Amino acid sequence: MTQTSTAPVLSADGVGKVFGHVRALEQVSFDLHPGEVLAVLGDNGAGKSTLIKILSGVYDLTEGELRVRGNHVVFGKPADAAAAGIATVYQDLALVDTRDVAANLFLGREFRRGPFVDRRRIYREAERILAGLTIQLPSVRVPIYLLSGGQRQAVAIARVLIGGADIVIMDEPTAALGVQESERVLRLVRDLRDAGKAVILISHNLQQVWQTADRILVMHLGRVAGIRRRTDSTVEEIVKLIVYGEAPATDAVEGI
Repeated sequence: MTQTSTAPVLSADGVGKVFGHVRALEQVSFDLHPGEVLAVLGDNGAGKSTLIKILSGVYDLTEGELRVRGNHVVFGKPADAAAAGIATVYQDLALVDTRDVAANLFLGREFRRGPFVDRRRIYREAERILAGLTIQLPSVRVPIYLLSGGQRQAVAIARVLIGGADIVIMDEPTAALGVQESERVLRLVRDLRDAGKAVILISHNLQQVWQTADRILVMHLGRVAGIRRRTDSTVEEIVKLIVYGEAPATDAVEGI
């Protein structure tokens, strides 16, 4: 990935969030570029979840600014973030277990022929989309509850991409998966990056981060402890940032 050739697709500038007397985020700033995987790391309570919910439109921000493709945006609800091209895959995946793969992919945006759902087109389009993402499933007609954890994760990722998102946020996508299924999901993340998508990857697994991320943003006590290019950092440095934190002023300029 060559970050110098692309303008940020998403930028946070001095973002803060206060809940009553509790300051959950303070002066969070970063850029996200097309064709990049930005891993967000931090201990419990570091502010990762609050940041993701702001980017996803679940929370409004108390201070600071978000920009998408250079334009200032204000998200009052998740639909606003989705309309801006931001899709989030949460740990619970939000799939309907009793419906089949194709139905889940097009849930809420079904193709119709007159007053009826055009199931043949839905199945056809589902097969085309999954093939384009090199996602292999037994069939698009199989119910979700019969799929493995990794296959469910792949369906959830495919679903958010159907809406045309070019910014994908993934919340611990391999947390409940075994080694082989984790690798399949991480390969899909890399495929998204190679297709020009910008990916934010929330993870606790440093080994997987080192396999996948281009840059690493570490949160500590609601602030940005550091932003590092993976190739210019070490596991030891990242662990130190996670555990002890660091003055965010040293990373105000990312050197992009």
